[in-house]
Amino acid sequence: MPKIAAFEAHAERYEDWFTRNEAAYLSELLAVRAFLPWSGRGLEIGVGSGRFAAPLGIQVGVDPSPAMLALAAARGIEVVVGTAEQLPFPPARFDYALIVTTLCFVDSPARMLAEAHRVLEPNGSLVIGFIDRDSPLGRDYLAHQARSVFYREATFYSAAEVEQLLGEAGFTIHAWGQTLSHSLAETCMIEPLQSGRGRCSFVVVSAGKGPSTSDR
Repeated sequence: MPKIAAFEAHAERYEDWFTRNEAAYLSELLAVRAFLPWSGRGLEIGVGSGRFAAPLGIQVGVDPSPAMLALAAARGIEVVVGTAEQLPFPPARFDYALIVTTLCFVDSPARMLAEAHRVLEPNGSLVIGFIDRDSPLGRDYLAHQARSVFYREATFYSAAEVEQLLGEAGFTIHAWGQTLSHSLAETCMIEPLQSGRGRCSFVVVSAGKGPSTSDR
């Protein structure tokens, strides 16, 4: 069952996070931007309020939360009600797909990635941004999970687990990147993207249905 109750009840509180943590948000946004194609028809799976899809030029967003979709539609996104594990689109519909901090909320990451694979065209690409469970921020979220409105029911994953999930879904990993080397309270300036994984809390991975083209 989609975990949407908190997002339905606290949409304004969700939006306020991006205002209070603007430097962290922009660091994540720029990190994701570095891995997205510059053209093609894109889909954000778990679009939320459109905070990533809108500035990144992603045309379509799917989410199970009507409250979030209303905010995304106001930002110009073509919104569709649906779950990540059962995307309401035909096969090979999109050139690329984006998933940002949605991995921890779905009931079945494996099914979500299988669906992402299905709706991407043969040479399509998938970009995932997530909080690494083994990072300082990931451990902090876990420590305070019971008191968190949004993360109470979340399941966090390590970079190694995400790598395994992508491989099992038939994706080939092209590159890793990372940002947010400090706590949210200490993040007062936009942080540049670093290559690889394992040093920062927000990790981005680019994968495709075709063979690997880079080892960034």
